[in-house]
Amino acid sequence: MPRRTVGVLAGCASALPGLGYLLLAGVPLGPLLLWPRTRRRALAAFAAGARRLAAVERRRRSLFFADRFPDDDVPDERIVRYLVARTSTGLLTCVVIALLGVGATLAAFLVVGLVRGTLEGWELAGQCVLGGVLLFLDIQGLLRLDTADGHLARACFGPSERDLLRRRIDELAASRAAVLRAVDTERRRIERDLHDGVQQRLVALAMLLGRARRSSAPERSGELLHQAHVESREVLRELREVAWRVYPTALDELGLREALASVTERCGLPVRTEFHLSGPLPASVETAAYFLVSECVTNAAKHSAATGVLITVRQEQEGALLLVRVEDDGVGGADPAGSGLTGLRSRVDALDGRLHLHSPSGGPTLVTAELPCA
Repeated sequence: MPRRTVGVLAGCASALPGLGYLLLAGVPLGPLLLWPRTRRRALAAFAAGARRLAAVERRRRSLFFADRFPDDDVPDERIVRYLVARTSTGLLTCVVIALLGVGATLAAFLVVGLVRGTLEGWELAGQCVLGGVLLFLDIQGLLRLDTADGHLARACFGPSERDLLRRRIDELAASRAAVLRAVDTERRRIERDLHDGVQQRLVALAMLLGRARRSSAPERSGELLHQAHVESREVLRELREVAWRVYPTALDELGLREALASVTERCGLPVRTEFHLSGPLPASVETAAYFLVSECVTNAAKHSAATGVLITVRQEQEGALLLVRVEDDGVGGADPAGSGLTGLRSRVDALDGRLHLHSPSGGPTLVTAELPCA
C-alpha cells in the first residue's frame, strides 16, 4: 500500500510536465494536426515528445504498481491519446489530494476549537458528518482515478482488444492445423503398426495353417498347429497394443489412475506415480494427460537411458487446472521439435493448455503440462 501511494503521488508530479507539453507543443501544432496535408508530419513530431513522457509513465507503472507490458511498438495516435487522458487523470488526482489537504486543515481547526471549548455540540456533530462525507468521497475518487490510470496504461502499452482477438484467431488457426497434422501422423503410425506388425504376423499364421493342412505327418501337423496357436496369441497381443495406443478403454471404464497404472506396468523402467485429484476430470483432459504420460514414459524407456521415472498428477486452483509432470533421470537432450513432443504440444494447445520441456544435456528431463479443467 505505501508503494502504491508513492506511485499515485509520482503520477501527480508527472502530470505537470504532460500538461506543459500539451500547452507548449500541442497548441502550436494544433492547426497542423487539423489540416489533412500536414497532419501526418505534425502527429509524428508531436508524438516524438509524447513518447518520452509516456515512457516515464510506463516505468512508473512498472516500478510502483508491478505492471508488465509487452515490448510492442505503440502507434503514434495511441500515444497521443494516452498522454492527453493520463494528464487529465493526473491533474484530477492532484485536485482530489489538494481537497484532502484542505479537509485535514479544517479538521485541525476543528480540533483546536474543540480543545478551547468554542464549539457547540450541534456544530461539532454537523462538522463531523460533513467531514466524514467529504473524506469518503475523496477516498472513492482517488480509488477510481487510480483504477482509471491502470486501465489507460494497459490500453496504451498492452495489446488492444482487436490485437487480442487477432492473436486468439491466429492461435486457434495454428492449433487447428497442428491437430490436423497430429491426426494425420497418428493415422500413419497406426497404418505402419498394422502393416509392419499385425499384418506380417497374420501372414505367418496363414502360412503355418496352410503347412499344417498340407502336412501328412500327424506329429508335424501338431507341431505346426502349436506354432500357429502361439502366433495367434501374439497377433491378439499386438492388436490390443495397437487398439490401446489409439484409445485406451480403461480411461472410460476405470479412470485416469488405472489407465496410467497399465502404462507403468508395461514400462521397462521403475515408475513412481503421485496422484492428488480433488474431483472428476473432463474426458478430453484425461485423454490428453494419458497420452502425455504414455509418450514421455515410452521416450524415457527408449532414448534417455534413465533408471527411473516420476509421474505427478494433481489438481490446482481449486480443481480448475490439472498439472501433469513427468521426470526421468536420463541423459536429457530431448528434441522439442520431435514428432512425439510436437504431437503432445498440439494436444495440449487444443485444450488451451501449456506444455513445458526442460531437458538439458546430461539430464534430467522434465515435461510439465498445465491443462485447464473448466
